[in-house]
Amino acid sequence: MELSKLKTRLKTATRGHKLLKDKTDEMIRRFSEIIREDKALRDSLEAEISLTLKKFSFARTLAPKSDVELAFSMPAVSVEIDCDVKTIMNVPVPKLTLNKAENKEKYPYSFGFLTEEADVAVDAAGALIEKMVKLAELEKATTMLADEIEKSKRRVNALEYVLIPNLQETIKYIGMKLEENDRSSRTRLMKVKSMMFSEQ
Repeated sequence: MELSKLKTRLKTATRGHKLLKDKTDEMIRRFSEIIREDKALRDSLEAEISLTLKKFSFARTLAPKSDVELAFSMPAVSVEIDCDVKTIMNVPVPKLTLNKAENKEKYPYSFGFLTEEADVAVDAAGALIEKMVKLAELEKATTMLADEIEKSKRRVNALEYVLIPNLQETIKYIGMKLEENDRSSRTRLMKVKSMMFSEQ
């Protein structure tokens, strides 16, 4: 009975190991895709941020510092982020949606104080927000997937190198013991038979 139970457990563990390994491989593939997308977006965003900061610096040189600081401290757009959840290979990751609410006036400052370069800088900064939210979503997804892949790999290794070999060893040991008991039973029967024949 114990041998039968162990064989069933071994069969289940082997099947579970294969399924878990396939899931881990697929998670690693999806993780690699997200990492590539994340890197491309990060590189693009860093270049755009650098260019936008240059535009702001240029706008500041063409107007008094106090006017520039006052103008840039007034928000032209208010943003809200809706946070939802989506799943990648049964791993819950955040899905961020940006909602922009623009003011009636596109530029919340007087054109008499600042030059056209300030408008260009403000437009450039506004265009970055959506990409920054997307990058945050991708970065969080990669972190959560990396944690899940690590856990999944540990489970696969525990099955492959600990549980399955232990079950195989125990099954082998029980099988040998049953064979040994069977042999000794046969030997006893043969002795009893030979004793019965010798008495006749």
